[in-house]
Amino acid sequence: MVGLIADIGGTNVRFALCAPDGRTHDPITLTCADFDGLAAAVRAYLERARPATPPRRAAMAAACPVDGDVVDLTNSAWRFSIAETRDALGLDSLRVINDFAANALAAPYLGSDDKVRIGGGAPRPGWPVAAIGPGTGLGVGTAIPVGDDWIALSGEGGHVTLAAADDRESDLIDGLRRRLGHVSAERLLSGGGLELLYRTIRERDGRPPDPLDAAAIGAAAARPGPAAEALETLFAMLGTVAGNLALTTGARGGVCVMGGIVPRHLDRFTGSAFRARFEAKGRFSAYLADIPTWVVTHPHPAFVGLSRLVATST
Repeated sequence: MVGLIADIGGTNVRFALCAPDGRTHDPITLTCADFDGLAAAVRAYLERARPATPPRRAAMAAACPVDGDVVDLTNSAWRFSIAETRDALGLDSLRVINDFAANALAAPYLGSDDKVRIGGGAPRPGWPVAAIGPGTGLGVGTAIPVGDDWIALSGEGGHVTLAAADDRESDLIDGLRRRLGHVSAERLLSGGGLELLYRTIRERDGRPPDPLDAAAIGAAAARPGPAAEALETLFAMLGTVAGNLALTTGARGGVCVMGGIVPRHLDRFTGSAFRARFEAKGRFSAYLADIPTWVVTHPHPAFVGLSRLVATST
């Protein structure tokens, strides 16, 4: 029986159909703002994909905490009831989990063609694998081995307090803290965070305002200047947060970097301070030096995790 899977982000929702053997097909990305809710977007997708038989089971990932029946997207206006959406779409089952729980579940099953290694030793069998990804927000998740299977630890690690690793970062964060109160990791390690870093660096340098969006900043980062510094700062800070995540979760199976920003700038990321900052933990630097990190290049890693849930949805 064909299943429906969806990765619901703050900007886009990505759909696919899932065959009984777990293979996915007919992926289509829609813009959340074009629809008044999830059910409408699902109907639009099914009209385009036209499966031979309507899916009866679905598994979806949402970029927000999932605790109970009502799902309220963190960076989107969408809010929906799982039960009401299931009934409205005529599904037998609809399972919704946090988006980075789905990404974390995918991490142990990604092959060498799905990711690029950025330092570290060999992954330790039987240890957790962590996932972190800057995009519209900052997603964090961990896959924990249980026998021959994996379970996902859902959390909101993107909202931990961001720590500075040097005086320059202290100045940046202190200025933002005075303005915002709390500076979370997501506040700077995201698309909006890249824009905020860029504006803050320009202000620091006494430059006039320049309202570039994240995509334009990424393009401008090819040249020396505030855009390049903003992107490099994001990568370095991401290394600090990813190292913290590895220490906290014991992710000696490795850390996968996902999301929309890093794979788009893979060459710059490979030469950035990310890995050095990942390992820069004083007495535990050697511990972290052994942990591999990868950039995931699979176009829809959450689909890999979600496809494993469709067969068990009830």
